[in-house]
Amino acid sequence: MGSQTTVPNGAKTSKPVLFFDIDNCLYPRSAKVYDRMADLIDKYFATHLGLPEQEAIMLHKEYYRNYGLAIEGLVRHHQIDPLDYNAKVDDALPLEGIIKPNPQLRRLLEDIDTSKVKLWLLTNAYVTHGQRVVKLLGIDDLFEGLTYCDYSEIPIICKPHKDMYAKAMKEAGVERVEDCYFVDDSYANVSSAEKLGWASVHLVEEGLPVPETPASKYQIRHLEELRSVFPQFFTS
Repeated sequence: MGSQTTVPNGAKTSKPVLFFDIDNCLYPRSAKVYDRMADLIDKYFATHLGLPEQEAIMLHKEYYRNYGLAIEGLVRHHQIDPLDYNAKVDDALPLEGIIKPNPQLRRLLEDIDTSKVKLWLLTNAYVTHGQRVVKLLGIDDLFEGLTYCDYSEIPIICKPHKDMYAKAMKEAGVERVEDCYFVDDSYANVSSAEKLGWASVHLVEEGLPVPETPASKYQIRHLEELRSVFPQFFTS
């Protein structure tokens, strides 16, 4: 990656930007990274808040539902050190044994004409987790930058809050919402981006139920379908 955040320093670009979510998007949900992460989050709640297991699970779900991230609820209501949380949850995941290089994904991304569109990562994870995942997938060199949820900043800003999309636009150097394209597996994240004017794609992995009301104009089962959704950006 050219930079963690901006290339260079939020310099304006005349090219559109194609933003990719990372977790459960660039690798499949079936890898169960989220399940392992949820277990670590539940344990963190139980240990650091002194809660019984079931109460910890319920509070984790409540914070996720209310704020989009469990960490925001912990910081807001319990003054938890967010970087300690990151070290014991995201960075503690044994990803090396789960996520492997994906040649098909790499070919898909290499077929995108970067003279026409800039590739950028947009994640609710902290920078260390995001960088680790794309490196394990063998695609870290294909993105110009990464906009991440900065746990060290209070208040914590993450998708689906509109400020997170504004942050991504600033860091990627794009001014017009019409020049923003986005892929994410989260209904809330995609719906929010769509309302802001981004051309958004909801990735609903094979085997998962299709939402009754689509999150956006575009809905796909596999990232390969981006070739037909945004043919203008592909060389083949």
